[in-house]
This record gives sequence, C-alpha cells and structure tokens, in this order.
Amino acid sequence: MAIDPSLHTPATDHATISAAATTTTSASGSASTATAGGAHQETAAPSTLRIDPSSSAAVERAIAAAHGARREWARLSAGERASNLKRAADVAREQARDLGALLCATTGRLAREAVSSATAAADLLDEAAVAGTLGAGRSLAGSPGSFDWVRVEPRGVVAVLTPWNDPYPAAAGLIAAALMTGNTVVHKPSERSSEPGLMLGRIIASCLPAGVLELVDGDGTVGAAIVADPRVDVVAHVGSTATGRAISRATAARGAKSIVENGGKDPIVVDADVDPAWAAEQIGIGCFTNGGQLCTAVERVYLHEAVADSVIAHLVRHAEALRPGDPGDDATTLTPIVDERQLAVIDEHVRSAVAAGARCLTGGARLDRPGPWYAPTVLTDCTADMQVMREETFGPVAPITVVPSFGAGLDLACESDYGLAATVLTRDQRHATEAIERLDVGTVKVNAVFGGAPGGSADPRRGSGHGRGYGPDLFGEFVALKAVHLEPAP
Repeated sequence: MAIDPSLHTPATDHATISAAATTTTSASGSASTATAGGAHQETAAPSTLRIDPSSSAAVERAIAAAHGARREWARLSAGERASNLKRAADVAREQARDLGALLCATTGRLAREAVSSATAAADLLDEAAVAGTLGAGRSLAGSPGSFDWVRVEPRGVVAVLTPWNDPYPAAAGLIAAALMTGNTVVHKPSERSSEPGLMLGRIIASCLPAGVLELVDGDGTVGAAIVADPRVDVVAHVGSTATGRAISRATAARGAKSIVENGGKDPIVVDADVDPAWAAEQIGIGCFTNGGQLCTAVERVYLHEAVADSVIAHLVRHAEALRPGDPGDDATTLTPIVDERQLAVIDEHVRSAVAAGARCLTGGARLDRPGPWYAPTVLTDCTADMQVMREETFGPVAPITVVPSFGAGLDLACESDYGLAATVLTRDQRHATEAIERLDVGTVKVNAVFGGAPGGSADPRRGSGHGRGYGPDLFGEFVALKAVHLEPAP
C-alpha cells in the first residue's frame, strides 16, 4: 500500500530546520503551532534559551492528531514505515553538527560528545528501520482443516517522555521502535533541554505523514496531562525514579502500559589484579563524563584494598587535570552542571558525606566561575548509609569505599534500591563470571565503563524501572498479541 499523499506534511526544507530550532517553540507534526497563554519559561541551562510551554489546548490537539492518524499509519507495511525512518535518519545525520551545537548550547554537553549523540540518534533510526521489518506473528499447530496464528498489532498512541541529559538517543530509540511497530507518537522532551528535543522531533516528523509524530513542550504538568489521557495507550519514559513511579501508578490505574527507565546508582568494583592507572582512568570516565550527568554514570566505587591507595592517587590527579571551559572548545574536558537546582543536590550529597566522616581529597565545592560549575570530587571512607552512596547524585563525584576482597565489593554493589547497570574491573575470569551472575542489574560491563554492541536488550531492576528499552526486544513493548483461530464455515 502506498502512503496516501494527502497524509504527508507540507514539503519541508531540511536546511531550515536548525535555523528554526531556537525560534519555534512548539510543534505539531513537522509544522509549528501557536501556544496559548504567552507565558515564557526560562530554562536554567548553562546557556539560557526561552521556550513556550504547550497549553492544555495544544496538548489536546497533539493527542487528537496522533489518535486520528493511528489507523492509517498501522495499515502501512513495515517496509513503508521503514522508508520513512530511513529518510529521517539521513536528515538527522546531515544535521548532526547543528543538533550537536544546540545540545551543547542548551545543556553544556561537550561539542564533540553532543555531535556523537546526534549521530547515535540517526543510527538508532536506521537500526529500527531494519530490525523492525523482521518482527511478525507466528503460526500455530492447530487441528486439521483450521488455521491458528498469533497476530502482532500496534497498541495505538505512544507517549515518549525523555530526559534532558542525553535527549537524542533516548528519544530516537523509543520513537523509532514505536513508529516501526505501527503506533503513532506524542513526544515531550524534558523542559531542561526542550529545544534540542524539539529539533530532533521536527526532523523525524518532517519525514512522516501528518499526525504520526506530534511534539509538545512543557514541564511535568504537561507530561501529567499526556499520561492521564485515555487515548494514550503506552507511556515510555526515561528520567527520574519519582516521575517513573508516578507514571507507572497513573497508567496502571487506567489500564494503560508503561515502560520506564529511571535513575541509577551504578557501582564499579575494582579487583586486586588490575593496573591502578588504568582503573583510575575508567573510574574517572564513569564518574566525570558529562559532569556525571548520565543515567549510567558511576556513582559508587568499591576498591580492593591491595590497589586502593594507588588507584586513589591516580584518580585525584585525573580529577584535578580536568579543564572547565567553553563546551564548544575541544580543549575543555569538564562540563557545567545543568542548573543550580542540580548543583544544590550534588553539594548536599558531598557536604553530608563529609559531615558523616568521609574525607574529601579534591573538589567538594562549586568552582569559582560564573554559572553552575562543580569541581570534580573524590571522597574516601564512604559508608553505605551515606546519602552519596544511596541516592542518585548526578554530578562529578567519585565516592569510594575500600573493601577487603572482590567478593566484599560485590556484596556492597548489590545493596542498592537501584539496578540499572554495574561495572567490574578484573583480570580474573572467575571473578568476572561471578560478577555477571551475582549483580542484579540490567547491564553488566566487564573492564569498560561505557561500551556495548547495538541491540543489547536489558531489564532495569527495582527502582531503575521496568521494560526493555533497547534492542530488538523493545519492539515487543509496543505491540499487543492476538491469538486467532480460523475454521471454514460449513
């Protein structure tokens, strides 16, 4: 079936999308729409931009459009839907530098990392366009003369609510999987990085029929209105644990589905047999990349006593060598904190740890420069009851506990209300295997804090959420299965 030309959005000049990113404040499909109220919200990001939160009428229009487009979109073949996503991937890749520049300006992400983030989003659109064509129902062995099969059907309208810290891959992966399985989407990026999220959304929407991807902006009240709407069949959320749990309760109360990836308190366990300088480098990457503002940042460090002193010395030197500055400058290696609100959380965690007996070897305070900057911090003598070891800090802090054995480190690593990811550094294959088996988290990484092949599916545990947010299993989160039994009439 060919796509009905009347369903297409007006022709879009992709070269103008980036130019419009900071002047258009709300969108429906690929075309901008006015928002009521006229009230401006000023983001407290390192580089302040202004956005207009969507009014209740704008949210209603977006949901109504997605709901109205769902049946026509679902009737298209997977191949036809894939063609749309491939076009979107091509445009996103062409606009990667502009996307990166906007993310850098909005959140302070280092320019080279921001461009890589945009490129990763394009890759996810491409991957979904390929992998999404492979899913199908299955036939069953029924009685002679009858036909039995399991039919895969889209759920309808999917709300995609994404975080400020890495908005491009989070949005692209969820939006692409929802679209490839025949759903329409209403997307609200975080108000802390609304402009980058809307720019990527406009790029994708410009390659789709009208109503298939609707964009809204605003704070939690806008998100709550989307979550509560009975026309929204699935809510996919990446963000804080508190918000994720509220979404889960709200959707469960009305029989809708939720997929939530929430916060983490990811540990790293360092064995006695590793090179201390390399271990310190890995810890530094895990704790300080993007100022520690990543969902899978390292937030707890357990060092074997045999290498602890050397690792700590190397880590302190690593932290003190990080250079704050313009995120667009390649010489900059330390990013700012997203806003004063988050900086206050980081500072409270550090101060309360020191008051409870932790030692601060470097950092431990905001930097003496304009804006929300916090010094890379190394804490030792941290205990399990400290706030910095229990709650998500989301900042450039390495809280350390020295342990007598690798097994003792694993024991402490497992003592958490979260279960997103964990890393172990060891040359002992038995220890690596033990860690893989024992760590009750969605992702275990051995000898690398970041990395992994595309397509890895994982279930976050406990307070870190539920549902498979990555890989081919993600497609299954957005479909409903229907068993069919067919017999010929006599």
